Amino acid sequence: MKAGDIMARRVVSIAPGATVLEAIELMLKNRISGLPVIDAAGALVGIVTEGDFLRRAETGTERKRPRWLEFLLGPNSLAKDYIRSHGRKVEEVMTRDLVTVGEDAPLDEVVRIMERKRVKRLPVMRGQQLVGIVSRASLLHALATMSRDLPPPAKSDADIRHRVMEELAKQTWAPIALIDIVVKDGVVELWGSVTEASQGEALKVCAENIPGVKAVVSHLSWIEPMSGLVISEEDEPKGGAPPAA
Repeated sequence: MKAGDIMARRVVSIAPGATVLEAIELMLKNRISGLPVIDAAGALVGIVTEGDFLRRAETGTERKRPRWLEFLLGPNSLAKDYIRSHGRKVEEVMTRDLVTVGEDAPLDEVVRIMERKRVKRLPVMRGQQLVGIVSRASLLHALATMSRDLPPPAKSDADIRHRVMEELAKQTWAPIALIDIVVKDGVVELWGSVTEASQGEALKVCAENIPGVKAVVSHLSWIEPMSGLVISEEDEPKGGAPPAA
């Protein structure tokens, strides 16, 4: 799946010369948290988001710093803060350092960029033209769609076991040499040992994700890495976490 497959194609935008109030009203009216800024030539020149309005003089939330810190920052940084908290036009408060993706960007790349750049939305470009927006909401819609498209249920207990083992073989965290999977009437039983409590939880999640599984029962033991002490799940305190060493 690519950015072009999940992006919102109806893009609500605003001009750089529009007022901050117009931007706020447009966001509230359309129930969105950001607006791409498009100039008269149709070029994307910035983006304005709800985050750009957190530090505003009108609400008394403009950034305040001690005198010594103001001295260290210098007039350039302080002047920029003043513009963002008192600016009346979108072009004065918008973010100009844009992060964009192309229509063919794979979904994992889109998510990686959003995480690395700490942004909630990415403009999607076709050359120099804005053609859509990928937001966190877009990712949720994609997840909902893909969650409905489940593979067919396993045909037998042997098929269930095969699918579980096949999935575990792809995972570097899975202690395959230390565990065994038994399936009876659609119920998956986990036997063996793990060295981390999270491995036991991940094994349960893996089995639960196989269509046709009715329940997952864990009989796993936990090996305390430092002492080598083996603790069965029945010995663990409620909540499933292994006792402290």
